[in-house]
Amino acid sequence: MPETLTIVQSQVAMVEQLAAVQRAAFPTLAAEERITAAQYAAHIARFPEGQLAVVNDAGVVVACSTDFRTNAVDFVHCEHRYIDIVGHNWLTGHDPQGEWLYGADIGVVPAYRRRGLARRLYEARRAVIRRLNLRGHVAGGLLQGFGVYKATMDVETYVAHVRAGTLIDPTVSVQLRCGFTIQGIIQHYVQNPACDGKAVLLVWNNPAYEAPVPSRERGDGPDAAHV
Repeated sequence: MPETLTIVQSQVAMVEQLAAVQRAAFPTLAAEERITAAQYAAHIARFPEGQLAVVNDAGVVVACSTDFRTNAVDFVHCEHRYIDIVGHNWLTGHDPQGEWLYGADIGVVPAYRRRGLARRLYEARRAVIRRLNLRGHVAGGLLQGFGVYKATMDVETYVAHVRAGTLIDPTVSVQLRCGFTIQGIIQHYVQNPACDGKAVLLVWNNPAYEAPVPSRERGDGPDAAHV
C-alpha cells in the first residue's frame, strides 16, 4: 500500500522531531539560525494555527512549516535578515492583528523530497490565510542554487534566469510554480554558503481577501461626527 502522508497542526509532543527535520533539511545553515525544539514549542504556544507538520503512517514527522502574522513587511526596501524578522527563531514579532502571513520556514526530510510536500504545505498555509482573511503570504525564498553560479554571474542575473525558467533553483523555482511572485532580492538574508546568504522576497496575494468595513460606531466613516 502507498504511504499516507497527512498534514496536521504541530503539537508540543512533536518538537524533537520538528527539530530533527530542521537539521536534516538545512545541513549547511548556520547552527544559530536553525530552529530548536524549545523554539518550536514557543511557536505552538504563540500561534498554533500557523504551525504545520506532515506525518507518515507511523506518526513520524517528515516535513514541517513555521509561520507568523505580521504587518512589518517593506515591499519597497525588502532587505532584511531572517534571524531578525523571526525574533531569533522565537517569533516574538508575531502580531495577532497582522495582515500578512510570513512563511519563516518549510523543511522536508531529504528522503521525502519530490513528493509534493512543499506544495501541499503552501496550500495548507493558504487555507490558513483564507480562514483568517489575511492579505496574503510573504516569505524569503532561499536561492539554494546560487552558490554554484556565484563565480560566473551576479545574483541579479541568476534571479532573472530563474524567473524566466532558463535556470532551475531548487527552492525558488518550486515557489514560483506555487504562485508566488518575486518582489525583490535580499542580499544578506541567512548565513548559508549554498545560497551565498541570498534570497528573494516572495509575495502571494489572497484573491479572497475582504477589506474590513469601517465602523461608523468607531468614528471611522465620513459622517462619523453625526453618529
